[in-house]
Amino acid sequence: MVLGLGLGLLLGLLGDPGAATRVLHSLHYLEVAVSEPSPRIPQFVAVGYLDGILFVRCDSEWGRAEPQTQWIKDGVEPGYWDGQTELCKRRQHAATWNLETVRDWYNQSRGLHTWLRVYGCDLLSDGSIRGSSRYSYDGRDFLFFDVESRRFVAADSVAEVSRRYREDENVAEEWTNYLERVCPEWLQEYVGYGQKELDRKELPDVHVSGKEEYGMLILSCHVYGFYPRTIAVNWMKGDEIRDQETEWGGVVPNSDGTFHTWARIEARPEEREQYRCRVEHPGMLEPGIFTWEPKSGGNLTVVVAVSIIAAIIILIVLIGFVVWKCQSGKKDRKGYNMASRNYLGTTS
Repeated sequence: MVLGLGLGLLLGLLGDPGAATRVLHSLHYLEVAVSEPSPRIPQFVAVGYLDGILFVRCDSEWGRAEPQTQWIKDGVEPGYWDGQTELCKRRQHAATWNLETVRDWYNQSRGLHTWLRVYGCDLLSDGSIRGSSRYSYDGRDFLFFDVESRRFVAADSVAEVSRRYREDENVAEEWTNYLERVCPEWLQEYVGYGQKELDRKELPDVHVSGKEEYGMLILSCHVYGFYPRTIAVNWMKGDEIRDQETEWGGVVPNSDGTFHTWARIEARPEEREQYRCRVEHPGMLEPGIFTWEPKSGGNLTVVVAVSIIAAIIILIVLIGFVVWKCQSGKKDRKGYNMASRNYLGTTS
């Protein structure tokens, strides 16, 4: 559950499919520490995602960093994993310390508590780099590092204590160096290792649906099974893109390595034919335009009429069958009685 919440936060940081500037490649890490581990919940878990694909993992139970894709296993030197294991242990120590410290600052008793950190960088379509680092405690925002201002932003008074401590220790300078220089370098190197896998193209499967609610028409454009994750999904009214009125879902990974997402918009029912869903993806030669095609009311009338006629025919057949059975039963009883009298008469 904690990893699921963290992954949702990570996907949120990657942006929505309607954003003007696209993410070409991304490198993000997720770390989770829990106060009450169990056989199914390690005390600490760290995972890494390249372009939304899980490629590295380590946890306190296994004790080592391990590759999750063949391309990272083949690309790096054997000693790389020893270094990643040591780094994982240091991160575990820091995360556990942060969890215990923040719990004491909130004056909370023993129980299940979580400390989560999501950080990484994106290479954008305009050539710029976007870095981010976010901390949360018990599923709530705690600290956010703003790269542009090089400052930590606290979510509450307890987080303010942590913010002052990090600024006093020059943590902001370390994070700026990592997010602006180190992370992009590793991103480029990892992309090189997985270039063949990352360059593959899986065409999106688009489905448009609609339903009326409280006098308004809710139009949904669902896009399935595409790769890479870079995609633009926009609702248009006529020739105008209506991003301000559109609600997007995150670009979420599927179990087969592809992604899915959706975009939704409200429209007046009488204006339905003016709305179209525009999908742009690297696997498509040109953007696709998709519309909602509701079932025809005339066809529905025909289906209902045929159903009624079929029901009447079945009813007539059933009535005829019941009448036949009744008449047949009378004949059987009459014949049986006559045979009985003849039999008895012969015996006597």
